[in-house]
Amino acid sequence: MAIAIVAVLFLLTVGTLTAAVVISRRGDTATQERLGQFVGGAGLADDRTEEESSEKSRPQESILTQKLEQVIEERGLGKNISTELARADLKITVAEYWSLIVISMIAVAGLGWLIYGGFLFPLIGLIVGFFIPRIFVKFRQRRRLNRFNGQLGDGITLMANGLRAGYSLLQAMDAVGREMPPPISLEFRRVVREVGLGIDNDRAFNNLLRRVPSDDLDLMVTAINVQQEVGGNLAEILEIIGFVIRERIRIKGEIQVLTAQGQLSGYVISALPVIMGLLLYAMNKEYIGRMVFSCDVRGVDPAICSQPCGWVMMGVMAFGIITGFFAIQKIIDIDV
Repeated sequence: MAIAIVAVLFLLTVGTLTAAVVISRRGDTATQERLGQFVGGAGLADDRTEEESSEKSRPQESILTQKLEQVIEERGLGKNISTELARADLKITVAEYWSLIVISMIAVAGLGWLIYGGFLFPLIGLIVGFFIPRIFVKFRQRRRLNRFNGQLGDGITLMANGLRAGYSLLQAMDAVGREMPPPISLEFRRVVREVGLGIDNDRAFNNLLRRVPSDDLDLMVTAINVQQEVGGNLAEILEIIGFVIRERIRIKGEIQVLTAQGQLSGYVISALPVIMGLLLYAMNKEYIGRMVFSCDVRGVDPAICSQPCGWVMMGVMAFGIITGFFAIQKIIDIDV
């Protein structure tokens, strides 16, 4: 009965927090639709792309979300989080991101309590739940950056061809935004819109680099800035840069194929002891508990509790797993 009551309270808490986040995303979309007519630009009025549709249908923040956002920014908790969310292409606010972190912490801690009980595993669940949204954001950032880098070589070549045909730089970037798929099309169109709204080129390119921290993109932006200062044939420069980027992408792909087995081995070898230990403890607590939690196991001499051997073994195991994982990652990380 106690477990059932706690489970119901846990589900109600998570459901309430989730409902609060969902309700805070609702609002009047008419204002967003009117603003989208001006943000979209006159030249893109007939091209209803995926990004423009999402911006027009994006709901307005509620008063609860605005107040929470203001409190987080005043206390310094939202520093750099908006940049991280923009790099991951997540259309949520900083307050909603922290709400998801709280929901994740409660969910993982409750799951640990239901499976293992006690106090230690819910505490570990709180720590793990705190990092789960961050890991997801980093995963989204890495996947989006890889897709952008894979499209950048062709995008630069398209820009060079546009410049040879008589386009200006912004017109060539607009052509990339119209002809190529996301995410490069979304980012280039955003640069064009920012310049159209009065932002200078340097600031627009800096904003692009802030959203997409790519070394290849930095090379392209540097070449454009140098050409604007000293002059030169920008189309030829971009064509050379596009060729170099495509070759780098090809070589990186070959290296990833050759090192895929080592990378997968690192993940499997590192995760297997932890997963097996958790499964064995869930199936037979007394068998695994003798190593560390012997005081809580029936039929065991309490004097064994003073033995630190189990904790030393756990520490050595954690140190070995972490050291081996980073050693494998260092070996297979070949910079091109």
